[in-house]
Amino acid sequence: MSGHSKWHTIKHKKGALDAKRGKIFTKLIKEITVAARTGGSGDVDSNARLRKAVNDAKGLNMPNDTIDRAIKRGTGQLEGVAYDEITYEGYGPNGVAVLVETMTDNRNRTVAEIRHIFSKNGGNMGESGSVAWMFDKKGYIVVDKAAKSEDELFEIAIEAGADDMQDEGDVFEIFTAPENFEPVHEAIKAAGIEPQAAEISMVPQNYIKLEGGDAKTMMKLYDALDDNDDVQKVYANFDIDESEME
Repeated sequence: MSGHSKWHTIKHKKGALDAKRGKIFTKLIKEITVAARTGGSGDVDSNARLRKAVNDAKGLNMPNDTIDRAIKRGTGQLEGVAYDEITYEGYGPNGVAVLVETMTDNRNRTVAEIRHIFSKNGGNMGESGSVAWMFDKKGYIVVDKAAKSEDELFEIAIEAGADDMQDEGDVFEIFTAPENFEPVHEAIKAAGIEPQAAEISMVPQNYIKLEGGDAKTMMKLYDALDDNDDVQKVYANFDIDESEME
């Protein structure tokens, strides 16, 4: 199946984050700081990762001075914590593959906490490389069907460099190569369309259908991982009906 459950997961996450705005601010500040450091520049015009992070922060009304301080900590103009980016891999119920992207200033603390969350919530941590091969890095954009006709949106997206567009109920999902994400995203916005989601994501190659107890256990594991202060993003290849995500 396609990313049907991926959009449901994003909607579930958006609802949770509305109640935890402070936590999402913290994650965005980390992303801005690391993007400024690893991208070699605090200039949003020349640093695509930083530009995306700053746009996301502005979309959530983060104050400009907060954004500026995060950039300066990344470039070294202000003193700040140095974060390492580490991806952990593991399994949820029924063999669901889970990728956990973290930013941490203490590797030992983070690995212990992630391992504990997996074991406490019906999963188990895997070795490096155990599940990463089941995901592809892609640009992922979601557009409400009311925004444009399928033919018009398809033409805009493909001409800008998108690889594929899929019909997923009340939305269209657009997939791009990572390097084409920004031009496709900009082309869609230039057409007067505001996407419901737009990100560089790890997209599962296949999905595992979960129902009942397994679905409930998986969502507990997903939410517990996502709620950890060191975790930036969680990806998993489960397919759970939207009604079971509540």
